[in-house]
Amino acid sequence: MNGTGTGTAPHRSVLVVGAGPAGLLLAADLAEAGVPVTLVEKRPHKSSNLSRAFVLHARTLEQLDARGLADELERAGRRLDRLRLFGRLTVELDTLPSRFNHLLVIPQYEVEKALYRRAVEAGVEFRYETELTGLAQDADGVTVEVRGPGDATGSLRAEYVVGTDGMRSAVRGAIGLPFPGRSVIRSVVLADVRLAEEPDTLLTVDAVGDAFAFLAPFGDGYYRVIAWNRARDVPDSEPLGLDEVKEVTRLALGRDYGMHDARWMSRFHSDERQAPAYRVGRVFLAGDAAHVHTPAGGQGMNTGLQDAANLGWKLARVVNGHADPALLDTYQAERHPVGRAVLRSSGGIVRLAMAKGPWELGLRGALTAFLNAVAPARRRAALQVTGIGYRYPAPRGAHRLTGARVPDVALESGRLHEALRGGRFVLITPEPYAGQGTRKDRLTVERWASDRRTTLLVRPDGYVAWAADSTDTETIEGALTRYVG
Repeated sequence: MNGTGTGTAPHRSVLVVGAGPAGLLLAADLAEAGVPVTLVEKRPHKSSNLSRAFVLHARTLEQLDARGLADELERAGRRLDRLRLFGRLTVELDTLPSRFNHLLVIPQYEVEKALYRRAVEAGVEFRYETELTGLAQDADGVTVEVRGPGDATGSLRAEYVVGTDGMRSAVRGAIGLPFPGRSVIRSVVLADVRLAEEPDTLLTVDAVGDAFAFLAPFGDGYYRVIAWNRARDVPDSEPLGLDEVKEVTRLALGRDYGMHDARWMSRFHSDERQAPAYRVGRVFLAGDAAHVHTPAGGQGMNTGLQDAANLGWKLARVVNGHADPALLDTYQAERHPVGRAVLRSSGGIVRLAMAKGPWELGLRGALTAFLNAVAPARRRAALQVTGIGYRYPAPRGAHRLTGARVPDVALESGRLHEALRGGRFVLITPEPYAGQGTRKDRLTVERWASDRRTTLLVRPDGYVAWAADSTDTETIEGALTRYVG
């Protein structure tokens, strides 16, 4: 994708702007599907420990398993099978209906390393130290103006562009989309420190009065501290010292664990925002470019990776000529409601954590008691936070399973997540089916390992595209023609 100027878009090309987790996963998915991809990133090419994300949830681990990455990340991280919130509420994760019935504590940079390696192996072209400065789209494609190393300027042309370039997205600004919302928490302090005393739990989190604090291990002897003192509302530019980090941690957790040797400290503010649309013409948004929310629940990076998993196979199908461009409209229909739900759940958690007034504290106590006593409600909350509980809307009259997430079910040849590798649809049948034909590059046919009689067509992102309780060859072929092409 080396074209310049405003001519016809290069055949079957996508430009991804932003090399964070969502951009890396999306670009590799497209490249594995045979779509030429260029990934533009304004940062230099180097690892960074400045990530705020520290957890992978079950649904994200399932998506990474379908790309052959989950096992190595599981070895690099540390598992947590239950969460304790507000001092009294325990959320069990070991009952989740997933192979990954736990939360994986792992720094974002470890996730990015695995995703980067996969993208390189898939053939993604990287352009680091390259910043988007303008964008114009027409009926045939998108022209992006860029500034590269040494302030060299140029333009790139593609059929589609995806902005995965974060909260201050240049892509979102270039297409004129607002980013409504507000700052929820100001002057949050971040620090990477060593501890003289090891915490009793893998993740340490609590809130008392005006203070909140969170501790998570990097795995190299350092811990990330995220803390906030409501009583100290200062600009992000205000200098930060270790004494302040220790003080707010003591207020929230009762002790500072002997923090010392800080290698990095900073302040930031946490916003709740969502773009009204995830698509404008041939330009899409995903991850923090589309939605940002508080760190509560650890849903940010996970939601962005789910955006990428949803959009990647759809773009590949359209660019490769196997689907009508109308398929791309389903990205907004499916992912925008999920982003809105995550804003609500993460915002609800942080507001409960920072409850101060008598009625707020009473509400938190009542809700905590209710969730502790009512297992189905507690389970529903866990399903939502981990991403397992979401399903996508189905057309009127569709089978009851359409739009549902499919667990890593057992097949005659292995597991579903293994069959999904390579970005293919998976047809699961109770009887042998020999209709794969010319679709071998985008369809895998499997049989149930059990005596189940339902026929499922599973999308590349692991959700049901079509299902039937009783079928014949003609019915299956009709479904494959419609969905696989």
